[in-house]
Amino acid sequence: MAAARQAWRAKRLFDGAEILNDRLVVAEDGVVSAMLPADATADCAVEDLPDDAVLAPGFIDIQVNGGGGVMLNDSLSAEGIATICAAHARFGTRFLLPTLISASRADIARAIAAAREAIAQGVPGVLGVHIEGPFINPARNGAHPLGNLLRPEPADIDLLASLGPTGVTLVTLAPEVVPPGFIRALVERGVRVCAGHSNASAEDMTRARAEGLSGVTHLFNAMSQLGSREPGMVGAAMSDPGLSAGIIADGHHVAWPSFQAAFRAIGPQRMMLVTDAMATIGARRDAFVLFGETIRAREGRLVNAEGRLAGAHLDMNTAILNAHRHGGATLAEALAMASTVPAAYLGLSDSHGRITPGRKAIFSVLRTAFRLPS
Repeated sequence: MAAARQAWRAKRLFDGAEILNDRLVVAEDGVVSAMLPADATADCAVEDLPDDAVLAPGFIDIQVNGGGGVMLNDSLSAEGIATICAAHARFGTRFLLPTLISASRADIARAIAAAREAIAQGVPGVLGVHIEGPFINPARNGAHPLGNLLRPEPADIDLLASLGPTGVTLVTLAPEVVPPGFIRALVERGVRVCAGHSNASAEDMTRARAEGLSGVTHLFNAMSQLGSREPGMVGAAMSDPGLSAGIIADGHHVAWPSFQAAFRAIGPQRMMLVTDAMATIGARRDAFVLFGETIRAREGRLVNAEGRLAGAHLDMNTAILNAHRHGGATLAEALAMASTVPAAYLGLSDSHGRITPGRKAIFSVLRTAFRLPS
């Protein structure tokens, strides 16, 4: 049987390293077979992308709480994950980690089982699971209910690592609230560990780094800040070349001057764009219930009745444009922070984050004239 051929013609193409002009990408049986000048003959059907579009490697979001009207915490099933993935695919996110906000051990087990089942079913986009909490600092709980926070126990290592090689597991915890060796045990089981919702000192971060801590969750938010005598988690992220950092580029969670300062210090090789998105993305409603509290979208922000931020009303297409237009990143750097960089952080560089012959033809199309629907 002849190979199925398909082609895309783009005025701009980001291949994972640089933006190339006027390119034709050809795929056979879903795998990139050639990258040619735009005026080349493809000998197959060609999709001409809009002039404002940039063809890019599939965007990767490592922190997605919900979408399409669904929160993972309330829909611990493969179907719930499929809904979230489909909602974010509309905005360019082709791969993601569905993220569980601090929950009981039983719900953690259900979230991991749901991710395993979604992967087994071939749900497009699901890479694994992100367990955010419940081993975090009550002083930095943010939208995580205090009643859901737990003290770590030895058996939690097996629980958090139970997805195994089926997919990627990312755990966000506060280094100062877990016992010595806890992070090391997770890393040795293949789990990636980020610090977040934490009052960790620079000394705490140094100890955690020695155990294998590799990242920081939503930089600046719910963490110890940079000070003149105590660098805190923000200072650790800025100064440690071995730490990657996720950041929410919506202009609400991080002021643009702070974003720019962090970007200059950390650079595009270690900074990843995350949405921290909730149920409102890809949904027709502008409100949802989170742990019994109504959360509403107002002027691009998700807030509770007191006006406090509660997650983000952000999609990846918008995050990339914001990082470029307001955050100090070139367009190529912003695209890398949504594709190449998270692929590297998750250990997926051999399969994700690049457009090149031999790679699967799973692309995102950045629309530079895009505006988030109201």
